[in-house]
Amino acid sequence: MDTKIGSLDTYKPPCSDLACPANGAVCTIQGSSVSPTSIVNPTESTLGRHIARRLVQVGVTDVFSVPGDFNLTLLDHLIAEPGLNLIGCCNELNAGYAADGYARSRGVGACVVTFTVGGLSVLNAIAGAYSENLPLICIVGGPNSNDYGTNRILHHTIGLSDFSQELRCFQTVTCFQAVVNNLEDAHEMIDTAISTSLKESKPVYISISCNLPAIPHPTFSREPVPFSLSPKLSNQLGLEAAVEAAAEFLNKAVKPVLVGGPKLRVAHASDAFVELADACGYALAVMPSAKGMVPEHHPHFIGTYWGAVSTAFCAEIVESADAYLFAGPIFNDYSSVGYSLLLKKEKAIIMNHDRVVIANGPAFGCILMKDFLKALSKRLKRNTTAYENYHRIYVPDGLPLKSAPKEPLRVNVLFQHIQKMLSSETAVIAETGDSWFNCQKLKLPKDCGYEFQMQYGSIGWSVGATLGYAQAVPEKRVIACIGDGSFQVTAQDVSTMLRCGQKTIIFLINNGGYTIEVEIHDGPYNVIKNWNYTGLVDAIHNGEGKCWTAKVFCEEELIEAIATATGPKKDCFCFIEVIAHKDDTSKELLEWGSRVSAANSRPPNPQ
Repeated sequence: MDTKIGSLDTYKPPCSDLACPANGAVCTIQGSSVSPTSIVNPTESTLGRHIARRLVQVGVTDVFSVPGDFNLTLLDHLIAEPGLNLIGCCNELNAGYAADGYARSRGVGACVVTFTVGGLSVLNAIAGAYSENLPLICIVGGPNSNDYGTNRILHHTIGLSDFSQELRCFQTVTCFQAVVNNLEDAHEMIDTAISTSLKESKPVYISISCNLPAIPHPTFSREPVPFSLSPKLSNQLGLEAAVEAAAEFLNKAVKPVLVGGPKLRVAHASDAFVELADACGYALAVMPSAKGMVPEHHPHFIGTYWGAVSTAFCAEIVESADAYLFAGPIFNDYSSVGYSLLLKKEKAIIMNHDRVVIANGPAFGCILMKDFLKALSKRLKRNTTAYENYHRIYVPDGLPLKSAPKEPLRVNVLFQHIQKMLSSETAVIAETGDSWFNCQKLKLPKDCGYEFQMQYGSIGWSVGATLGYAQAVPEKRVIACIGDGSFQVTAQDVSTMLRCGQKTIIFLINNGGYTIEVEIHDGPYNVIKNWNYTGLVDAIHNGEGKCWTAKVFCEEELIEAIATATGPKKDCFCFIEVIAHKDDTSKELLEWGSRVSAANSRPPNPQ
């Protein structure tokens, strides 16, 4: 059945349990019961109001923006849309990161910037969203339509009369580009861009000439015509053949396992993957970038498979299996720990979002992951051997050494206390760095959100992403774990969190530099200027909004700070600066860093 994008009047903001499903799913687009011939108020029959209505219809109720002279009129029309909230950010990079975080929860996000100076600033965030398969609508206010083809030189450009530089930059990190410089094509181009973003689960670029948003046009004089997103379908014969081959392969295995990968999200296959796990009884693991996409309270869940830095006893079970099904994996140098995974192709079934490869062959194309997983669940014999082996060798986690009174706080003690804060009413955002590894070891309760950016790994991502994610799910309290080096890149938009009245808790781990880089390759460039981080946030707060900060040096102070943040200050933005030793890192980072360093420093192959 086609998915309909309907009218503004029938749109209801996504709720937390239905239209905003858990990590790995995309919210449902609302259907329309309103006749497409409904007349629109003439003052609203403009391009600006049309794009605003379309954003609301696909589930975007918050747009992250930075004003510039080319997009100001467009921003007026976005503000005028009753279902849309415009959130001004401190810079374009953070606006893009916020749209990224928003899309992770809502299924689609949007940002609006100005031409070239804004577009090239947001480009890094759009590239990150592309790498993570996130539907993100990037709208740029472009030059006056009369300036195209005139050989004029405009401001906000590199001084050439060719205005295509920005477009050419976006072509490599978006799945569709629309340059709207006339009203006749605007309706079709905007609708095509938005629908393509949703279908491909990738960012799109829409440039709108600055003189067009306010002009009424007949194509916008009626309610937007509902249009359909044609569903992708599996090749039925290919699906049957793939399931037959996979079932034969797995049913003859002695101790098979399942491993979920990050492309479960783009395939909308998390539920189907769990259905398969329920049916077959195999041990169930996730790759690090898929954490949060599979429920960790599942009875056969064994943890994160990350090669040498996997959670305890997980790698032993996965790598000793005689068959493994990877659903939506990404095997890059980071997820493979410098290409050191002990896996064999002849033991593996690799399921991508539309293709299955079984061992050394055969391969089956045009097959949707969720269809394959659901069909396979009906063909597998139940086999709990791998999970029983895990249960047999499993030893409960040890606890950090007990802290002496007023002893300097250790990072493993910090995360022991963060673990106790987690519930169905929280979500965790992990910044690139040692927080990757410490947060991987957190055990997520049912419905606890979790996000990090592993494929692109852009430091500073988490500040904007926390802003966007928290705005998308105000009913959850977001707990962000950020290192001092990353925070210095994007700290400004703490101010936007305060302006929006968010109740996020940020743990700022101050260990004096770029710790993840130290463990890959150390040098003086990894040391940064120390800031008074709580003082900075207090200055940003400036007495406006609800804000509470604390600086902690020992476990006693941490316990007191957490009690305050979750008690008297539970409705405030809370910022807790944790002072840690510069060499206090997880053992996983030490192992991972040495292996990635070895991969990076391989000598050239002789030609």
